[in-house]
Amino acid sequence: MRRPRRLAAPPLRFFMPLSLLAFLLALLVLRGLATNEAFHDSRVADSVDKTTVPKNLLKGGPVIDARGAKNEHPVSYRIPDRTVVLSFDDGPSPEWTPKILELLEARDIRASFFVTGGMTARHPELIRQIVADGHELGVHTFTHPDLVYQSHTRISWELAQTQLALAGAAGVHSSLFRPPYSSNAAALDDWTYPVIKYVGARGYLTAFIDRDTDDWKRPGVEEIVKAAMPTEPGAGEMILLHDAGGDRSQTLTALVQIIDRLQAQGYRFATVSEALGATSATTPVHGFPLWAGKGYIWATQFAVLTLPVLIGMLAVVGFLNFGRFALMLVLAPLHARRSKRREAWGVPVTEPVTVLVPAYNERECIANTLNSLAASDHPIEVIVIDDGSSDETAEIVEEMDLPFVRLIRQVNGGKPSALNTGIAAASYDIVVMMDGDTVFEPSTVRELVQPFGDPSVGAVAGNAKVGNRDSLIGAWQHIEYVLGHNLDRRMYDMLGVIPTIPGAVGAFRKEALQQVGGMSDDTLAEDTDITIAVLCDGWRVVYAEHARAWTEAPASLQQLWSQRYRWSYGSMQAMWKHRGAVTSRGPAGRFGRLGLPLVVLFGVVAPLLAPLVDMFFLYGVLFADAPITLTSWGGFILLQAALSWYAFRLDREKPWHLISLPIQQLVYRQLMYIVLLQSAITAMTGGRLRWQKLRRTGEVAVPVEA
Repeated sequence: MRRPRRLAAPPLRFFMPLSLLAFLLALLVLRGLATNEAFHDSRVADSVDKTTVPKNLLKGGPVIDARGAKNEHPVSYRIPDRTVVLSFDDGPSPEWTPKILELLEARDIRASFFVTGGMTARHPELIRQIVADGHELGVHTFTHPDLVYQSHTRISWELAQTQLALAGAAGVHSSLFRPPYSSNAAALDDWTYPVIKYVGARGYLTAFIDRDTDDWKRPGVEEIVKAAMPTEPGAGEMILLHDAGGDRSQTLTALVQIIDRLQAQGYRFATVSEALGATSATTPVHGFPLWAGKGYIWATQFAVLTLPVLIGMLAVVGFLNFGRFALMLVLAPLHARRSKRREAWGVPVTEPVTVLVPAYNERECIANTLNSLAASDHPIEVIVIDDGSSDETAEIVEEMDLPFVRLIRQVNGGKPSALNTGIAAASYDIVVMMDGDTVFEPSTVRELVQPFGDPSVGAVAGNAKVGNRDSLIGAWQHIEYVLGHNLDRRMYDMLGVIPTIPGAVGAFRKEALQQVGGMSDDTLAEDTDITIAVLCDGWRVVYAEHARAWTEAPASLQQLWSQRYRWSYGSMQAMWKHRGAVTSRGPAGRFGRLGLPLVVLFGVVAPLLAPLVDMFFLYGVLFADAPITLTSWGGFILLQAALSWYAFRLDREKPWHLISLPIQQLVYRQLMYIVLLQSAITAMTGGRLRWQKLRRTGEVAVPVEA
């Protein structure tokens, strides 16, 4: 006896979707670091007391050495007389740094560039040019925070990440450091001094300034030049300018005049190390630090270049979701009004119909299913096709001995095979199909078959309801069924392109089934496959909202994963199988050029791209502007809640289950798109799945209030 194999997703395929999501988040973080969005801290400390700062530092030069043995008693150095160090902060800038380098090269001047790690990662070619031109590099942290507000761990990270970027950009490290928002050594206080000691203990020489031009304020060229001039003739100076952070045109113009005036006064220009008579602070690196840095730069460059693509894909997701919402809001009310006109289908259908119940190991549920059919207010015959069950399913059917029920036993061949057996044995022209774990209301069959009063109707989709909705997982699926399935069917019905008759409650004209060759086992979504086939053959497929059926939804995340994995994979198979409809004529062409694109866009593309929404959400909360991000997400939840409430109202459902909607958006929705990602990966890698059996409890019955 051949039994369906249990669905077992290989660990690799399970972790690949999660790895993809982690990769996307890492890209956003890398890009955020490079653009100073992630971990950005705009706080700037005010000056405080100087009780702990040694007097020799407050009255000393701009360079402080707190390295090694000097950490407890730091010393300071002045720039020698007739020597000027031109220092540039916050770069490199792709617009202004090359112009400054060109000017310095024309004057044969070497300067010190204190660069941020973020700018270095974004513009590594400029770091290479700075080094190639003989200039000195200094570390200006990675994200430019005021370090007095940062922990030692954050300070170490800022330094290490900048060194990593320098290694990747130009194969160098630097032992020269300048803290952001710094001034001259006299501005040291009880907050900044511990930072200098901590940085010095890690081997950095700290360079403050003598002359601050305030060029970032754009006070005017003459003011910048005046601020750069030494107060005492012949005194050595370290001058602060900026090669990034905004419009540096005044800086560039002022730099020419600064150089001309100082050269006229007999000054020489040097880097910090040259001025102090020391070896360059910029030193080459080799081995692992070099290749780790290169990998980091490559990854950052890829992240920066990829972001526009991700934003474009995010825009696609937004367009598809809001487009779908708009279509629902427009078409669902029209469908609801049409459904109230029962005479729209023509002459009422009163003839008996055949109900097919394919069953495999349904001993927990089959009695409830048959008892619900026994209460039907429409004449029926029921055929139970036992598909090689290994439990007592067939015996239970026999013991019930219901006069309107026929039992057919067959060797296990899968659900399509069981349905085809039932279709061949059906006595009537209309065939209703239901699952062995589903119960019907007394009016379900009658409501389901009334549309067949229209001879153009070949199939009817019923309204599947989650019976076990009292658990959290059940409530989530209940929301999904009402909003994601039934509201969708209203929309697709108005467009004439319903792609799926649910296996739990659907009906077909036997003639339509025979014309398309019956149920096929080409896909794992035989319900979608047969529905598309009937549509393409020219039959109408409609939705009967009052034909309610109560089904037992998966009760655990593992069972839910297994079911949705099969659904998603099977739906993709069905879409691919019927791809030729796109170029067909007639009804097939209409579905191929209207229905199939909508199903692909709303059912595959949008969910596959949906992780981007959550990746940007996480990035916004953790690394960017959390209040704005949370407000936007709250607005999306409110929109979802409003649409869900409307869907519940149309389906006459009590909306109190919507209280779990926010949690559903945080957990359930992510699980569903991870399932879809895994299904897509399985499809692309050529994997094969089989129809699996979920464990049932038999707890679902028709609710009393129904």
